[in-house]
Amino acid sequence: MSLPVRLLAAAALSAGLFSTTGCAQDDGRWVEVAGTRYKVEVADEEEERRMGLMFRETMPEDGGMIFIHPDTQRLAYWMKNTRIPLDILYFDEQRRLVSQQRDVPPCALGDGCPSYPSSGPARYVLELNAGQAAKIGLKDGAAITFGPGVPERAVDASR
Repeated sequence: MSLPVRLLAAAALSAGLFSTTGCAQDDGRWVEVAGTRYKVEVADEEEERRMGLMFRETMPEDGGMIFIHPDTQRLAYWMKNTRIPLDILYFDEQRRLVSQQRDVPPCALGDGCPSYPSSGPARYVLELNAGQAAKIGLKDGAAITFGPGVPERAVDASR
């Protein structure tokens, strides 16, 4: 590697442009639930929703991932190749919490991992570190607020 390329790479690493934990760079996108704001990665395309938080070793305490689905329907998430325990929170078209799966453990069973379904139709799913829903006293019916840059519709949604 040439000296200019090494210097550029070193500068990028020190500026935090690359992550060694697998988490995306903070781009200012956030959601708020129960008065608590979380910095989120957005999964609004099929491939992003499929990968989710797989293979992540850690996630910041105030971090999460918001999944935006093309349609409102009963959803079920699983923890295939997910290495951190999560709270899986399902929200409907009006952004109201319709179902919670708390303290979902990691799963290394591949296709043998169980699924964790919503109890009602949902369009948005927020994954947080396990224990966050309890910590903020989250109750069904709570609203989620999307900050700037968090889209309402999935990229692959029918128009």
